[in-house]
Amino acid sequence: MRYSGFLALVLCCSVAVVQKAGETPPTALLVLAKSDHALFIVNPATLAIAGQVPSGPDPHEVIASEDGKSAYISNYGGGAYNTITEVDLVNQNVSKVIDLGALRGPHGLTFVGGKVWFTAEAAKAIGSYDPATKTIDWVLGTGQDRTHMIYVFPDAQRILTTNVSSATVTLIEKDNSSRPGFGPNPGGLLPPMTPGMPNRSVGSSPGGQMGPPQTNWKETVIPVGRGAEGFDVSPDEKEIWVANAQDGTISIIDMASKKVVQTLDANARGANRLKFTPDGRLVLVSTLGGPDLAIFDAASRKEAKRVRIGRGAAGILMQPDGLRAYVACTPDDYVAVIDLKSLEMTGKLLAGRQPDGLAWVRK
Repeated sequence: MRYSGFLALVLCCSVAVVQKAGETPPTALLVLAKSDHALFIVNPATLAIAGQVPSGPDPHEVIASEDGKSAYISNYGGGAYNTITEVDLVNQNVSKVIDLGALRGPHGLTFVGGKVWFTAEAAKAIGSYDPATKTIDWVLGTGQDRTHMIYVFPDAQRILTTNVSSATVTLIEKDNSSRPGFGPNPGGLLPPMTPGMPNRSVGSSPGGQMGPPQTNWKETVIPVGRGAEGFDVSPDEKEIWVANAQDGTISIIDMASKKVVQTLDANARGANRLKFTPDGRLVLVSTLGGPDLAIFDAASRKEAKRVRIGRGAAGILMQPDGLRAYVACTPDDYVAVIDLKSLEMTGKLLAGRQPDGLAWVRK
């Protein structure tokens, strides 16, 4: 289907949804249902569905803007698609389909500093989209295979990605000692002079003016386990924990040394997502290869408990107050509600078929 036709279709469908939907609550849980091609808006206090909006083809991850007015959905397609669907959470409809051009396979998403940051798996790249200017304003290659998930630190000075097939994590750091821009070729070499043109000095643009400052990004590639995908940064930003799906292990990276300092035999083959609790005390690991949610004590780095939640699981979302976690049990068509005090499953949320990506909304 052509994307212009798809946009017209989803906008039409969105009208029907709006007529039947309730109001998006100030605090909401977003659930992507892959088989339904839909985003469900849920009231976390009652677990009642407040609305449903088309998500676009093959939705995998979702993130909300800081003001809670918009959501962004990656249309993955294993690298076949190149769009992010923007949803208006106030009116509960699709507001825009963002064309990423050659940046195919968008998957991981986060929203930091007023921008949507995304991975483009098939392009081996990451980028950012500015909703204010409606443009992709930055792209950086990773050179790694299947750059899948992304984390951007709050100051947007450091970025992390997991690269599934390369079995690596890329740490990208902004070099704030930006060098002056150059009008001539890299290295300060001037192109041949054109007769009649004024003389130019090295480091100046053809008009004799310095170009804009060039920001440099430094990349450190850190080897981890095979199938590295789900990961999280500890709340104190000292450690990165990475779940390795093929090895069933967890790699722990020390941020200061930028090296793996320990590999845990986590018995988590098929590990899909990994998340710290807001207090940093526990680490939850979901797997599509088994029925249990694995819970680790972050301090002792030992398994604390396994909770039977279904036939397999994908997305994990922490409630900001630390009372609950939500785990998308994709094969079972429900989202498991986990009490983080008792470490028990206390409920099931039905929000479409094959739930996966989850996000939190606060207005």
